[in-house]
Amino acid sequence: MAQFKAARITRGASVFLIGLTLLSTTLAAQTAKVEGLIKGRNGDRIILKTIDAPNLVIVLTDSTEVGQVQGVFKARRKGMSMAALIPGLAIKVEGRYNDHNELIATSVSFKGNDLKQAESVQAGLHETQLQAQQNKADLEKQNAALKVQNEALQEQKQQIAGNKAAIDAAVARFGQLDDYYIFEEVTVYFGNGKTKVDSQYTPQLLALAEKAKTVNGYMIEVKGYASSSGSAELNQQLSEDRADAITNTLIQQGHIPLTRMLAPGAMGETHQVGNDKTAEAEAQNRRVVVRVLQNKAIAGI
Repeated sequence: MAQFKAARITRGASVFLIGLTLLSTTLAAQTAKVEGLIKGRNGDRIILKTIDAPNLVIVLTDSTEVGQVQGVFKARRKGMSMAALIPGLAIKVEGRYNDHNELIATSVSFKGNDLKQAESVQAGLHETQLQAQQNKADLEKQNAALKVQNEALQEQKQQIAGNKAAIDAAVARFGQLDDYYIFEEVTVYFGNGKTKVDSQYTPQLLALAEKAKTVNGYMIEVKGYASSSGSAELNQQLSEDRADAITNTLIQQGHIPLTRMLAPGAMGETHQVGNDKTAEAEAQNRRVVVRVLQNKAIAGI
């Protein structure tokens, strides 16, 4: 009888240990830590490129903590806005996976130097995109003209076909220069040393906000600039304050969600318009450029 009771106790203990093991395994599977590079952003969803997954979906929630690690040993953490999570930024994410294999983020962290580098890359990419779109439009017009000639001049069919193939290839190359389409752009100018938005620009900004809401997966980019007159430090601050003023107008009056805003870019004296010190050239440089963007990967284009 004693041996029977001992066997029952042993079996019970084994079942209990197995249960604890399964529970521990389940809890461990619910949490994960990943790090990688942001490829794209669609509101509360981030496309992250990691070593193991080229297109991991990260889901942001109202409770997601976003922070910038600081200090020599990266022991301090500065709270940041979700708007800082821009394409090209290297991040570390902690969270749990849902049934769709998406990682629900509880915290996101990044280094300050990585953010500055990502902002610089994005600024250069969008300037390149403007030129690429113009070149693509010109090439498409040439392509259409060649088709007309092909129909009217059959004797030159082989020559025109060769030109058409070359133009098509060039169009494809230009279309791959960047991952964004630019759907709308508004430039707002400021007085010397001023950061307040002139009321004449409000209708244009609100119209841009309304158009943005019709674009699938849209994001809004705001970049502030300053003329080279004065100190570089002051001009850097002016460009930041101007970008912030436009951002507040879009959020407060245009009702654009914060998750649809990229971090405002303070460009300072970079990308000057004109090469002289005339009053006209300086006036053109005291500006904020606002763009409605659509990420091709997220839009499925």
